[in-house]
Amino acid sequence: MRGTGTLPPMSVSVVVRNSVRPGYLPVMARKALRRLRAGYGRETRAATAWAASRAEDLHAWGERVDEALWRESVEFARSLAASARPRVEELRASGVDLGGPAGIELLYLLTRVLRPATALETGVAAGWSTAAVLAAIRTNGSGRLHSSDFPFFRIPDPERYIGYVVPEELKEPWTLRTRGDRRNLEEILLPGTEVDLVHYDSDKSRQGREFFIRRTAPHLTCGHVFVMDDIQDDLVFREYAERQPHFRVFEYQGKYVGVTGPGLRLAEEAGGG
Repeated sequence: MRGTGTLPPMSVSVVVRNSVRPGYLPVMARKALRRLRAGYGRETRAATAWAASRAEDLHAWGERVDEALWRESVEFARSLAASARPRVEELRASGVDLGGPAGIELLYLLTRVLRPATALETGVAAGWSTAAVLAAIRTNGSGRLHSSDFPFFRIPDPERYIGYVVPEELKEPWTLRTRGDRRNLEEILLPGTEVDLVHYDSDKSRQGREFFIRRTAPHLTCGHVFVMDDIQDDLVFREYAERQPHFRVFEYQGKYVGVTGPGLRLAEEAGGG
């Protein structure tokens, strides 16, 4: 889950240099157009009100699912934040703020409980969520994570910051693609690919979310879990979740994350949650 940090002021020269890099311009143009079209009006207010009315306490839920694994998840989040803090603060001092950890306990717990053979995430940024899934995969002893991202095009050499906080020892079962979701998913979701755990944290527009849901649907296993960040921005998660038999909404630092999928109920029933 991306944090709430800010990037340094946009440099026109940096944006121009990045725009001529292979594959960058089409993605940058789509992002710019969607931001122009995006509104924080009636739909956002409705989505926020709906999420707030459904929101549960994440800590209480995690303990109900599996108290021991939840403690493990919380301890992992604390340990990662402490170990990464010096590098993150050094980077921030240089003018690059990629945001901090946000709700990574949830992803760690889900990965430990579900034991996914294949996990898929979009929106890596500094890599807090990535590290959570990879750490849980290592503890499980099996699994692989495929990540889709597109570099922050407002900073020089942006690829070097993707997954900045992910420890080297966790990277072996990780495949990272950085050409934007539409191109990356064509390479990840090959015929026959099945995905057990999905975390969506990239394009927050309605079009981006709807495209992702359509594109991944044929590849989701019968026991999958789908996690979507920032569901207060529009009503896409509500529309999707209310067609599912079961879903949860959690508040985190003033924002909301939605979780659904058949594996969610299975995990809760197994742990009494």
